Amino acid sequence: MGRAANSRVGLIALVACGALVGAPQAGEARRGAAVAALTNDGRPNVQSAAAIAIDAKTGELLYAKNPDKVRAIASTGKIFVAMVARRKGIDLNALTRISDVDAKYAKGGSRTRLVVGHKFRNQDLLRAMLIASDNRAPTAIGRAVGLSPKQLIKELNVLAKELGLKKTKFTDPSGLNGNTSTAREMAKALAVAMKDPFLAELMGTKDTTIRSVARKPHAIPYRNTNRSLHTGRYDVLGGKTGFTDPAGYCLLIAAKFGDRPVNMAFLGAGEKLTRFGDFGRVANWMKSKPSSK
Repeated sequence: MGRAANSRVGLIALVACGALVGAPQAGEARRGAAVAALTNDGRPNVQSAAAIAIDAKTGELLYAKNPDKVRAIASTGKIFVAMVARRKGIDLNALTRISDVDAKYAKGGSRTRLVVGHKFRNQDLLRAMLIASDNRAPTAIGRAVGLSPKQLIKELNVLAKELGLKKTKFTDPSGLNGNTSTAREMAKALAVAMKDPFLAELMGTKDTTIRSVARKPHAIPYRNTNRSLHTGRYDVLGGKTGFTDPAGYCLLIAAKFGDRPVNMAFLGAGEKLTRFGDFGRVANWMKSKPSSK
C-alpha cells in the first residue's frame, strides 16, 4: 500500500474515531468542540443569546436565559401578521394578486416563489408565509384585509399592545428591516397564535404545495423551515423560524411532553442549526422533568 493510500486510511480512521466520541454537528460547534447537553449546574446548555420555555397550561416558567432582553426577531414576527389577518376576518378562499409593492417590501430577503402578477388564495399566502417564510406574503395578506403596508405595521403594534407585550415593536411587515421583542413576549405571542386552530395547523405542517390561479397556473412546493418538525424525535406542535444579520437565527416552537404543552423561544443563535440544537437540549431536559400537577 502506497503513502497516499496510507494517508487515506489514516484519515478514515480519524473520522470514524471522531464519530464514535460524538463529533459535533455542523452549526452546532466551533473549532471542533462539541456542545455539551447540560451546563455544570444541570441546566440545558443553550447557545442562543436569549431563550425561554413556558408551560402552556399553567404559565410556569420552566427555563429562561436573558428572557427580557430586547432583540431583533426577524421573520418570527410574521405570526403577528397572521393573527391580524385572522382578527380582520380574512376570506381564506378569496384571491390576492402579488404586486410590485410586495416585491419592494421583500427586497433583500431570501428567495421568493410568489411571482408578481400571479394570484393566490389567501389561505395559500398564509401557508407561504408561515411554512416557508416567503417575504412577499405579509404585505399581500395585509392588502387582502384592506391594509396598506403602513397600516399593517400599525395594526401589528396595536395587537402587541392588546396582548400586553410592552417590549414588542414593529417597523416592517416582514421583519427584514426591523421589529424587536423579547424571548418571553414572543413565547407568549406564539401561545396566542397556537390557540387559533387554523394557524396552529399551518405552523405544524411539514410540507405543502400551493398553486397560483392563472391561465397557466403553476404549483409551488414548500417545506417547513422548522427542522425540528421533520426529525420525529419530539412531539412538535408548530412554530416559526427567522433570520436576519441583526437578529441572528431565531426559533419559536410549541411542543408537548406527555400531557405538558410548552411554548419556547430561541433568539440570536449564531449558526443556522444551533437554534434547533438548543430546542433539542431543552426538550431532552424537559422529558426528564415531571409535570406540575
